[in-house]
Amino acid sequence: MPASTHRTAPIMATLLLAGLAFALAQTVVAPALPAIARGYDTTLNSATWVLTGFLLSASVATPIVGKLGDLYGKGRVLALVLLTFAAGSVVGGLAQSIGVVISGRVLQGVGAGVFPLAFGIIRDTFPRERVGLGIGVLSAMFGIGGGIGLPLSGLIVDNTDLSWLFWIGLVALPAALAAHRMVPAPVQRRAARIDWAGAAVLSGALVCLLLGVTNANTWGWDSVGVLGLLAGGLALGAAWLALERRVAEPLVDLRLLRSRPVAATNLAAVLVGFAMFSSFLLIPQFAQTPAQAGYGFDSSVTEAGLIMLPSALVMLVAGPFAGWMGSRVGFRSILAAGAASSALAFAFLAVAHGEIWEFVLAGALIGVGIAFAFSSMANLVVESVPREDVGIATGINTIARTIGGAAGAAAVTTVLTAQMLPGTIVPVESGYTTAFVIAAAVGVLALLAALALPRAPRPEREPAAEPALA
Repeated sequence: MPASTHRTAPIMATLLLAGLAFALAQTVVAPALPAIARGYDTTLNSATWVLTGFLLSASVATPIVGKLGDLYGKGRVLALVLLTFAAGSVVGGLAQSIGVVISGRVLQGVGAGVFPLAFGIIRDTFPRERVGLGIGVLSAMFGIGGGIGLPLSGLIVDNTDLSWLFWIGLVALPAALAAHRMVPAPVQRRAARIDWAGAAVLSGALVCLLLGVTNANTWGWDSVGVLGLLAGGLALGAAWLALERRVAEPLVDLRLLRSRPVAATNLAAVLVGFAMFSSFLLIPQFAQTPAQAGYGFDSSVTEAGLIMLPSALVMLVAGPFAGWMGSRVGFRSILAAGAASSALAFAFLAVAHGEIWEFVLAGALIGVGIAFAFSSMANLVVESVPREDVGIATGINTIARTIGGAAGAAAVTTVLTAQMLPGTIVPVESGYTTAFVIAAAVGVLALLAALALPRAPRPEREPAAEPALA
């Protein structure tokens, strides 16, 4: 039952705060990994597990959390997820060793369930004509928080203690309290069981795939370890599909995944995740390249992050606009426009990357692309599945985005490290050009995935109104 109008705004504010907490945690540690290695007296490879452990936990928790929300109430489960995330922030903030830091980050990864739960809450509680806008705003927060996390990381590393990389996650606590109090309980709980066997097999498949992709640059793409993990992940994925066909109450109704709208949207999520994480890695790293390399801007960590800030600010406007516009022209068109904008941005950087303003312009186009894509993908999934399956379906879409992001980071790193300037660990400029071209090509593939979606009937136009949430 939709919430009354006066409750829509506080529910939205709660979900945005929850989304911001997770999105910040996702990227704030990435630029700080060298500093984390020094601060906790460990190797860079060990410090990388601060990010890898988070991604693994997120991929495992997301489908399970989404399903629990579908069964036991999304608001209740959201509050528990946020409390777990906050506990991870405390563990990380108090940690004196890298092992404890990684443990805290694994707990924080559970927060990935915020987004599928929040999308379901919007569908359950918002008036139908405002669902698209609400999901658009929330989807933009994923990119906005990620974009803010990059310069925030530099400010923390350059000016304060590393523990603040984790303490900022405590913004989840007021969100947890608000979720408990503001989100209505379900009128009727579904009588069903959790397919724990299916959850375990799917988790194993995701862990193998992500471990293989994230370790490919360290071990080598053709190493026995990487090939074994990727093969094991695919084998477990096949076993999971076979298992789900035989279970009376599967974790995921495979008919949802096979449907053309959901399948094409999940493919687009992989590709958009690839492009987003490519930008998070390529642009700050290019900016930090010493000027004597013949390119780059010799920026500090903070300055490099600030170059990405306009992208996040653009998302703040583009996300709500995408949700509002998608409700009128259809989200297939919005996804296609977002993919095209990202492809154009990377193609531009492939030929023009000598000035900071060129990165700011490209970042703005990437911001439009990510906001449009995230808003449309969430809405397309929500529109394509039954209400009782929104949590698990959007959770799978979130996982697809995570896998694409991991693959993007690994792929562009491989390209950059293929050839270094003599006597340095600085990539040659052509490595960046190649990486930008690859990211542009992935954007084109995302555009093709969007065009593969079936055309939906054009929504009836509502009376003209400003895109507001309350």
